[in-house]
Amino acid sequence: MPSSLSGAGDRGPLFDPVFGAEALGAALSDRAWIRALLDVEVALTRAAAALGRVEETHADAIASAAATLAEDLDPADLGRRSAAGGNPVIPLVSLLREHADAPARAVHVGATSQDILDTALVLLARRAGKIVLTNLCSAADGAARLAATHRATPMVARTLGQQALPTTFGALAAGWLLSLDDAVTELDRALTRLPAQYGGAAGTLAAVHPDGFAFADAVADLLGLARPLAPWHTARTPITTLATTLGVAAGAVAKPATDVVLMASTEVGEVSEDAPGGSSAMPHKRNPVAAITARAAARRVPGLVSTILSSTDHEFQRAAGAWHAEWETICDILRLTGGAAHQLSVSLDGLHIHTDALDRNLDLTGGAILAEKVTAALSEHTDDARTIVTDAALAGRRLDEDPGTTAHLDPHEVRELLDPTRYLGHATDIVDRVLAHHDSADRISGDTR
Repeated sequence: MPSSLSGAGDRGPLFDPVFGAEALGAALSDRAWIRALLDVEVALTRAAAALGRVEETHADAIASAAATLAEDLDPADLGRRSAAGGNPVIPLVSLLREHADAPARAVHVGATSQDILDTALVLLARRAGKIVLTNLCSAADGAARLAATHRATPMVARTLGQQALPTTFGALAAGWLLSLDDAVTELDRALTRLPAQYGGAAGTLAAVHPDGFAFADAVADLLGLARPLAPWHTARTPITTLATTLGVAAGAVAKPATDVVLMASTEVGEVSEDAPGGSSAMPHKRNPVAAITARAAARRVPGLVSTILSSTDHEFQRAAGAWHAEWETICDILRLTGGAAHQLSVSLDGLHIHTDALDRNLDLTGGAILAEKVTAALSEHTDDARTIVTDAALAGRRLDEDPGTTAHLDPHEVRELLDPTRYLGHATDIVDRVLAHHDSADRISGDTR
């Protein structure tokens, strides 16, 4: 496996496809990191040329050299060169100066390593974030289709692991959709607001005074990033906001994935995936692999978010360690969240809903899930309504066959009370409301959706 500047040791061709991160693996690879770092250096020189500090021909020469290095530079070699200085910018700048037909002063104008790394990181996040957003949108669309198709399909709702009251599968899917849509909106906002970083050696822009703010704005514009209000060397809210927003998105993915895994269990049997996975030892297994791997990827995200949040104490004008801890961690959060969203979309797009199993499980208690409705009707005839219904439920007797109940209510009336389709509350209205929001809002900047 190639050395990694941007991911944990298990990232690569073996595991990325398993966890849905094949496209993100490429977008956050060592090669992608090198390209992003060089893109920032080129933008910096272009900004300097626009401000009259560098010849335009020198900027063109640096851009040409950067394009060659982006294709030819060996990440492993750059990694080895980076060890002495603690980051890859130092040797990369030397290589760019060596290969560009331009004076050394035209490269890395007024910048420090953190300027390049921070801006490259947010540039990578914007690029990879588009893939994450696409995957989240796909998962949300899958949930929307299920909600619309099964808007009024009755099933049992479960609370604390126990059967509770009737609901619809559409309402369950609408709950998934609500969280996924929120995650899409918030992540799009966080990505759009990611700013370029340019502050110089100590964050004062001294090397390019009085053009510092114009420099920073020009770099941001050239790279398609937000303009920074001021250097944010040790004000890490852009990074923590990105990380926590991705953490919330991973949670929005994990919820439906968990429901699918549980509903696909043999005893429940309410759903199955279109292409279930088998077992190396048990031929009968039909595992909901897409939901399982979505859940697995999402489970790793909160710990990584915690790493980012615990690294916010950047001392003075450059942190010793806290800053370095962000680089790979942010990339892994992007990769895992986007991969989880991809796997969830695969699961939901091919999810089969077994209405016979929904009906069977809905009737599993013999109507006990509608005990509160029968109790209310009984209470008009006797003060012992709750005791009668509780005794029948504990004894496992159907309420329409229980002597205590039928002594006060006609069995036909009880059967009507036990009809789950008559006690769905606003389940279908919830579906309609969430779907209307999903369909009407243009929540994504650009053309992601």
